[in-house]
Amino acid sequence: MNRPETGNIIDGPFHTELEHIWLDIAQDREVRVVVFTGIGEDFCAGADLSFVESLSSNRSQLDAVMREAAQLIRNMLKVPQPIIAAVNGDALSLGVTMVLFCDVIVAAENANLADTHVKYGIVAGDGGAVIWPLLIGMAKAKEFLMTGRPVSGADAERIGLINYAVPTAQVMGKATELARELASGPVKAVQGTKRSLNRALTQRVDLILDTSLSLESETLWELGKNA
Repeated sequence: MNRPETGNIIDGPFHTELEHIWLDIAQDREVRVVVFTGIGEDFCAGADLSFVESLSSNRSQLDAVMREAAQLIRNMLKVPQPIIAAVNGDALSLGVTMVLFCDVIVAAENANLADTHVKYGIVAGDGGAVIWPLLIGMAKAKEFLMTGRPVSGADAERIGLINYAVPTAQVMGKATELARELASGPVKAVQGTKRSLNRALTQRVDLILDTSLSLESETLWELGKNA
């Protein structure tokens, strides 16, 4: 993600690009592993607030973005290649959701990881309700999602939310090391193992995601009516 001047925040066009890029990668058989990172000090500082405000007053746009959000997560799960998240800085809201749907996660020790939806009166609906409980259990997931409280990279490693926490300067080096290890492995075995593991994750997405996005949509619309 290369919008460092904004903290790689997500607006409408960027949201659409994030939906489609995963399908492009999935179809590129020359790619054996993906390293997903952000340029600049932040991995992704969440959504552009002006973009969010525009959704709260335009029902057709809101519905389209919710459909796009659902497809973005499903498209990530369709990528056969291993995806390594190199979290160079803060990952917030949809930013952290995308991180947690990656296969291996390396984060800076001092990075903040947080699903901040509730801080703005919005349901954490873009995948957080799917992935956080699978990684750290329901009790901890409820606490983080219902408070929007951040967890540092170091603490995220300690509780099992991510794989590795390292100093910021070492994030890309560690991610590259892991990428080389995975890329040098037998392609069919690596991708088949990922596909098997993702079956359970896909079932959870089908069970929860559409409902959580619908609830998110309701709170966004209510914000517009009460503005």
